Amino acid sequence: MQKIDREQARKYAFDWRDEPLLRVRCGEPFEIETYDASTGFFKSPEDKAIPGRRPGFDRTPPTANPIGGPVYLEGAERGDVLVVTLDEIVVDDYSWVATGPRRGPLGESTRWPELSGDYTTRIFRHTPGPSGTTRDGTLHFSDRIAWPITPFVGTIGVAPDREVTTSLDGQGTWGGNLDIRDVAPGNRILLPVYHPGGLFYLGDVHASQGDTEFVGTAAETKATVRVRLDLIKRKRIPWMRIEKPGSIVSVYADRPLESAVEAATVNLMDWLITEYGFSPTDAYCLVSTCPDFRINVYQMCKIGKLSFVAGAELPKKYL
Repeated sequence: MQKIDREQARKYAFDWRDEPLLRVRCGEPFEIETYDASTGFFKSPEDKAIPGRRPGFDRTPPTANPIGGPVYLEGAERGDVLVVTLDEIVVDDYSWVATGPRRGPLGESTRWPELSGDYTTRIFRHTPGPSGTTRDGTLHFSDRIAWPITPFVGTIGVAPDREVTTSLDGQGTWGGNLDIRDVAPGNRILLPVYHPGGLFYLGDVHASQGDTEFVGTAAETKATVRVRLDLIKRKRIPWMRIEKPGSIVSVYADRPLESAVEAATVNLMDWLITEYGFSPTDAYCLVSTCPDFRINVYQMCKIGKLSFVAGAELPKKYL
C-alpha cells in the first residue's frame, strides 16, 4: 500500500503548484501519517503555547497545522467531484489541548484569571480498545473522566482554483481547516475538483472534539489515516458535502455564524431540489418544519481569520 510518511506530511498550504507525493487510482487504498497541529511540539504539560517558544511562530501566519499531500487521483479533472472515504483512523497514544493568554474566547478573561494569566497544556492518555489499537480506544481526560476516542480529520481538501491558502486559516469551497467531527470513518466527503488529479491533502486529526471547539484546540493528536478516493464525473457542487449512512450534510463556513447557517441550509435545499426531486417550496418548508432537521456548529473559534463552520443535516429517510 502506498503511504505518505509523517516527515513528508509537513506542508502548510494548499498549493496547486506542489508536486504530487502519491498517484493513485479510483478506489485504491493509501495511508497518510499525520502530525498533530503543533508538528510535534506538545509532548508534556511543560510544553506551553508561548508563541516565542514555538517553531514556526515567527512567521505570519505561523507554520502550524501541517498536512500531507498532494495526492493525484488518476482521471480527476476540473468540474468533477472528488469522493473521499476514510476507512480507518488510528491515533497516537496521547493527545493535547492548550490554553493561555489571548488564546480563544476567554484568553483575556477577568472573571477567571487563570485562563488569561497562565499558559496551560493538558496531555490526555489514550488506551487501546478491543481491536488492540486506539481506533476504538479510550481518551482519559482525568483520573475520573474518560470517553471513547472519536477520531476525525480536522483539515482536508483539494488545491483551490487559483489562490494558495494556508492549512492554518484557509477555508473555502475546496475544504480547509474546518474541524468537522463528521469527517470520520464511515462517511463520504464530497469536494469539488479544480485541477487535474484533484490534488488532495489531509492532516490535523483530532482524537475527540466538542461542538464549536470552544478553546480553539481540541484533543490534537498524530495519526495514521487510511483513505480511498473516487470520482463523480462532470458534477458541480457549491461547497463540501458529507454523506453519512443515515443522513446528508451540507457544509458552509462564514462569519457571522448566522450567515454560515443560512448558506448551509440554502445549499442543502439545492441538494434536495437538484438531486432528490423536491420542489423549491417543498424544500423550503421541509427545513423549517421537519423535527429531525439539524444545524451542527462544528467550529466557532475566535482565532485569526477562521470563519465559523456550520452543517445543515437531514436524515435520508426523508429523501
